[in-house]
Amino acid sequence: MPMDRRTLLRGAGFLPLAAAMPIAAKASAHDRLERADYTLRIGTGLVELAPDQIVSTTLYNDQFPGPLIRLKEGKPVVVDIHNDTDVPELVHWHGQMIPSGVDGAAEEGTPFIPPHAMRRIAFVPKPSGFRFYHTHIYAGANLDRGTYTGLAGPVYIEPADNPGAYDREIFLVLKEFGPTFSKGGDMALDALTGTMLAPLQQIGRKADEEAKEKTKGYEVGYALFSINGKMLGHGEPIRVRQGERVLFHVLNASATEIRSLALPGHRFRVVALDGNAAPTQAEVPVLWLGTAERVSAIVEMNRPGVWVMGDLSDDDRGHGMGIVVEYAGQSGQPQWATPNPFRWDYTLFGKPGGRAAAPDETIEITVVKHNAADHGFNLWTLNGKAFSPSTLEPAYTIHEGRRYRLKFRNGSDDIHPLHLHRHSFELTRIAGKKTAGVMKDVVMLGGYQEAEFDFVADNPGATLFHCHQQLHMDFGFMALFNYA
Repeated sequence: MPMDRRTLLRGAGFLPLAAAMPIAAKASAHDRLERADYTLRIGTGLVELAPDQIVSTTLYNDQFPGPLIRLKEGKPVVVDIHNDTDVPELVHWHGQMIPSGVDGAAEEGTPFIPPHAMRRIAFVPKPSGFRFYHTHIYAGANLDRGTYTGLAGPVYIEPADNPGAYDREIFLVLKEFGPTFSKGGDMALDALTGTMLAPLQQIGRKADEEAKEKTKGYEVGYALFSINGKMLGHGEPIRVRQGERVLFHVLNASATEIRSLALPGHRFRVVALDGNAAPTQAEVPVLWLGTAERVSAIVEMNRPGVWVMGDLSDDDRGHGMGIVVEYAGQSGQPQWATPNPFRWDYTLFGKPGGRAAAPDETIEITVVKHNAADHGFNLWTLNGKAFSPSTLEPAYTIHEGRRYRLKFRNGSDDIHPLHLHRHSFELTRIAGKKTAGVMKDVVMLGGYQEAEFDFVADNPGATLFHCHQQLHMDFGFMALFNYA
């Protein structure tokens, strides 16, 4: 779809910043003589999801997912990023505690990589665990930009001590292609535990009554679904042996969708969430992942056969969201069996009886949806304000060393994957249940529910917060935290 005037104005507002920083991150002459540890090239390419389903999109290094980048915690890394496209781009190093200038968000001050230019960046990878990299560009009404494209790839930061209680590891990147706009879709609410709160439902009803448009705004649907860039039944199966313990690192690289994943007859022992070790390693029959969430889970291969590992949705799985798991010596058609209903509960992975430390300050934020209020798109407000790219507000002032509790009240029926840049946070209450010890960088806030998490202001610099759903982020659901 063509960009509307608002999209063009936003892009124009950022272009001077891109022009002001045109070359390799102002690297020194010595730096430019050194060879980078990794090179990423952003350019248009083709993804063969299936022999008769080939899509053109923007990719890293002409592949989807982008190449797996393995780093060592605390060991400096140099990355050269080439932008071979005709538009400015950014690479966000999701989940890492790195400086604002290389984090990859324009709102924090990271310079754009201009068209047909290169930027060299250097940072110290931390914390250890499963992270990823992706574009962080405003898309608006343009479904060929932002996370609608194929610009996503996994990062694994090796810890200093890895006990290795598994036989091998496999990375799975879940992603939809072929996005289109539709009107008035509802997000499934059966993913999360907890009940909807009446006061928050009243906030939602009031917003609906006050809305000029009585129909909901645009939502995004998809024609094609994939794991590791292949639709179900295409590409190589995951080949396993009976008795093998396989560590699956699962990334939801969707622009807008919440995803589920099940393997019939098997259970997932969750060992890490967003790359951070789970205090309690609980077994679950289904994984639920909000946009940009990661789950690392061990599966004991103890049910020989040929199986479909896939999404619970028959329609999404039928359009490609799955992968075949094949035991050695087994053959035949891949089998699927729907597991019993299961709702995701973050508190399963917390410290038993644990209590989070008291915060120095609590910031309460109420989320409200205004139907079709921005050129047919839903507008999102935080405490009554939609984020402005020109004023960089709403914004909150924080002080280094203090512990902040963010309390979110969701006055909408949508599930929001909340993401805080450059910090990890500890869940303290979710869907009415207290917890402690669960460290994350994305958490799903249920429809008409509340969530609370704490972070310590220990990484000075402008820090972006937003819903990781691209439509929500682009249309108001964003804020900045500025260190005093």
